[in-house]
Amino acid sequence: MKIFVTDGTVTAFFTAVFDAYREKNCVITSDTRVQLSFDSEVIHVVGEREKNKRVQNAVYKCDRQAVDDIVLALRSGDPSKEQTAFEYLKKLLEIKSPISKMLSLPQVIDFNETVRRVTLEAHRLKGLLRFMESREGVLYAPYSPDNDITDLLMPHFAARYNSERFVIHDVKRKIAGMYDGHEWITGYAGEAEIYLSEYEQAFKNLWKKYYNSVNIKERPHIKQMKGYMPVRYWKFLPEKNGK
Repeated sequence: MKIFVTDGTVTAFFTAVFDAYREKNCVITSDTRVQLSFDSEVIHVVGEREKNKRVQNAVYKCDRQAVDDIVLALRSGDPSKEQTAFEYLKKLLEIKSPISKMLSLPQVIDFNETVRRVTLEAHRLKGLLRFMESREGVLYAPYSPDNDITDLLMPHFAARYNSERFVIHDVKRKIAGMYDGHEWITGYAGEAEIYLSEYEQAFKNLWKKYYNSVNIKERPHIKQMKGYMPVRYWKFLPEKNGK
């Protein structure tokens, strides 16, 4: 079996699709820890603009929305995201018309669920992301999302805080979105050492007091809390963080 290993970029994925499309038994992945069988042949894929363009054009002819949906799916933190997108893409090219509503197809079910998880997390974090104020007056929000969604969040917060400078930092992927009050960019960011403003700790304490005042210890509603604020996000919420 051939295993096409990409660097995780969109261009490399569509290049791998071009190379793997006619293979009968193959896998596309960006997970370098993928389990190999004795008959595996690993092929490292380097993104090629022409192959990328040809595959995207073929997909676009079948469904104008599909390329954008595939790019969304590739933001997933699921190690099998490339293979899920590949199976969906092959079925789309086979049928030659939109398939996103053909819910009897397993390829469509898996793909739609992958996209749903990405968009749901982006929507959820628009309300859950917490900013801290640094001594320099820059707002800083660390988080560790399941999916690669920083640049999906940036337009929302740039519109919401259009006169503020802020940073949204994905500490898991070491990616940061930065807004200077006029425009935003994303890029690599390693460890961050943030010195908080003199008011920030007071704000944190007020937030915790508010949370404790509205929370009834005898009726904690833990299940409901987890529904609104999944536990994996709690370490970045001041009301749930004891520090």
